[in-house]
Amino acid sequence: MAKTPITVAHGDGIGPEIMDATLRILEAAGAELEIDTIEIGEKVYLAGNPAGIEPRAFESLRRTKVFLKAPITTPQGGGYKSLNVTVRKTFGLYANVRPCVSYHPFVETKHPVMDVVIVRENEEDVYGGIEYRQTGQVTQCLKLISRPGTEKIVRYAFEYARRNNRRKVTCFTKDNIMKITDGLFHKIFEEIAPEYPDIENEHWIVDIGAAKLADTPENFDVVVLPNLYGDVLSDVAAQIAGSVGLAGSANIGDSIAMFEAIHGSAPRRAGQNLANPSGLFLGGVLMLVHIGQTEVAERAHNAWLTTLEEGIHTYDIYKEGVSREKMGTREFAEAVISRVGQKPETLKAVSYRAGKGGSESSVSAAKTNDAAEKKETVGVDVYLDWTEGSPDQLGAAVSKLNGDGLRLSAISNRGVKVWPDGHTETFCSDHWRCRFVSEAKGGAVRHAQIAQLLARVAEAGFDFIKTENLCDFDGQAGYSHAQE
Repeated sequence: MAKTPITVAHGDGIGPEIMDATLRILEAAGAELEIDTIEIGEKVYLAGNPAGIEPRAFESLRRTKVFLKAPITTPQGGGYKSLNVTVRKTFGLYANVRPCVSYHPFVETKHPVMDVVIVRENEEDVYGGIEYRQTGQVTQCLKLISRPGTEKIVRYAFEYARRNNRRKVTCFTKDNIMKITDGLFHKIFEEIAPEYPDIENEHWIVDIGAAKLADTPENFDVVVLPNLYGDVLSDVAAQIAGSVGLAGSANIGDSIAMFEAIHGSAPRRAGQNLANPSGLFLGGVLMLVHIGQTEVAERAHNAWLTTLEEGIHTYDIYKEGVSREKMGTREFAEAVISRVGQKPETLKAVSYRAGKGGSESSVSAAKTNDAAEKKETVGVDVYLDWTEGSPDQLGAAVSKLNGDGLRLSAISNRGVKVWPDGHTETFCSDHWRCRFVSEAKGGAVRHAQIAQLLARVAEAGFDFIKTENLCDFDGQAGYSHAQE
């Protein structure tokens, strides 16, 4: 077998120890890897690179297209970017795949038959990191959900389920509140699901869905969800399965993929030969499946399962009466290596032949909505930083700016309408949304009208901090209304 080039980063904290253990197991199982080692993490940050990754690393990743990454430490304080987010977005790693499996009775869990795969959208949502401090009291983070991005992740989830003989895909959103952003995610899920009649589909509001996932995970199979919910719930799912330390992760793009543990660098445990390498190892198994070395992945994974069921455990999962022997990082790796070729007797042996069990490939290009919608601007929201009185006083003052075909229709504060006919009990901050619409009911608004309105706002001495155009698409409102 020809060696497959991969890029490897040993990371920070426990990273070098668990990477060494992982690579030794994979190679002992027969992995044919040509390794290019790069520097990432704390040393790179502190050397003056706020991205935490050396420039040469990008050349390596473009060449190998496969990245096995140990955890890193991001220095505290401003100016440092998340390396994970940088790599995911730079290389379009849109799908984060996190299998969460219980290993009862050898690893303590309240859910002995849990086998859930979280498929998390990896590029959008609030992870764009687009934030602003808008007033003295109010900060903002923009949540971005796109049709193409959602189509790719939803289609990937169904393709993953079909490829791995999974029975059901569940979607989690909060579209009862975020009707436009999460509403789009849910809508696209409902559009794509009928293309996979062989796979069950369902949708849950994320709060009750998360509660059910934590209580009865055996009722779920593949769960697809937006970025933030996926980040939180994949850790929850991994922990209730047995331990976050046992979960690997694949980040899949159209041309490049990254594999890692889902846990952090645990600097307090560094250099003590204590850390459990299992999360990174299982990320490495996903990598082997991805690059087509499925038989090696199978040997390595089954050796690891055999080690677990024989009670050979690291400190984090060791339990008297269940575990037989507590081992350090290096010793645990050697125990797995010594069992290469064996299969577990109680735990279910894995098989990766015929493409089963991994994150082998990305989906083909997502289908896009080719039908052009008619977009029409029908108003504008002007946001003000204002602290000089009551909502009624602000409404009276801003109403004087009406003209040139625009009129003030409402003012809201933190999403609640406070003018006209607001309630005195409503608490208000210094952040006000003033909605202007066409004086002609349903009439279009020109950009020149908005510019002239802003000139009047400035001349009146108001501190406007941003605007948002109100647009209709094929006559349907593309904006939310204030709560009343």
